[in-house]
Amino acid sequence: MIKRILKIFAGIVVVLIIIAGIFITLKAREVDRGKARIDEELKNTRYGKFSSFGYVRSVSILPLIDYYTDRIDLRTEPGVSYLIKADSTTILMDAGFNQNKEHPSPLLQNMKKLGIKFSDIDLIFVSHNHMDHIGSGRGFGKMPFAITMGKIDTGDLTVYAPEKLTLSHWNPDLRVKVVKDPEIIKPGIASIGSIPRFLFLAGLTLEHSLAINIKGKGIVLIIGCGHQTIERIIERTKMIFDEPIYAVIGGLHYPVQGGRIYAGPLNLQYIVGSDRPPWRGLSKDDVKAGINAIAAEKPSIVSLSPHDSSDWTISEFIKAFKDNYVDLKVGSEIKL
Repeated sequence: MIKRILKIFAGIVVVLIIIAGIFITLKAREVDRGKARIDEELKNTRYGKFSSFGYVRSVSILPLIDYYTDRIDLRTEPGVSYLIKADSTTILMDAGFNQNKEHPSPLLQNMKKLGIKFSDIDLIFVSHNHMDHIGSGRGFGKMPFAITMGKIDTGDLTVYAPEKLTLSHWNPDLRVKVVKDPEIIKPGIASIGSIPRFLFLAGLTLEHSLAINIKGKGIVLIIGCGHQTIERIIERTKMIFDEPIYAVIGGLHYPVQGGRIYAGPLNLQYIVGSDRPPWRGLSKDDVKAGINAIAAEKPSIVSLSPHDSSDWTISEFIKAFKDNYVDLKVGSEIKL
């Protein structure tokens, strides 16, 4: 009886391995086709310089949600939300993860502790439609954008997103504006436009970054996850602006030597982190290439989000940028 059970179990394992092998092979082919399409699309994408972009005189970035904080009274999680002030304009960038589907969400809890109200916010900027940025908690497919899992008065703020975004029934009054191409949002504040990437498992991912021009200093790039790759973000930025890159702040998705979101022993961020299959996925060389790309622009400020990059990666950034590196932590304002 025991031998028979073992044979059945072994047969099931073999079948599962075969099914997994077929799935991974088909997925790898799909990704290769998607990557080829995107490479061709981006090769033929050209934008002129903004003729009258404008500027602001000061910028501050206050992380509301991220992986680390120095304050025990503030919530942390592997997600992102930043409060950005550019002169008199206040921007909420992304809505965190809310992985446990709470109300009030960790974002709202931290906003209350930090004395921030929705009436202070002028617009919302969503970097991309992944669960750790749109506040809907764990899930699959296109999740709705949710500030929290309870009714909240957000007013009819405009949400700038790189693709069509479904709104949660908890915050139905928001208005979504899809931004495909580079677009000036307000004088000195712009989206660099959507940059696509076909990620392994996650599929087609559209992401845009926020660019703010500080008078006499240059462009501050504020990035959600950097799925586009920092190399392509810099390329796009230099395509549309004459000003130098003054600061690079936010996520760049380098979960090398560790990650923040796991399914058992699987580093999920690593698996979906590139357009290559996991066995040829992200490496230390990718991190070093990203560092070199940023260093070539000679920015005055670099601050890497820990929500999707490992402690090893952060240590490499600290070593590379030395006094120009600033820790990114919930509740610690970065003033530029």
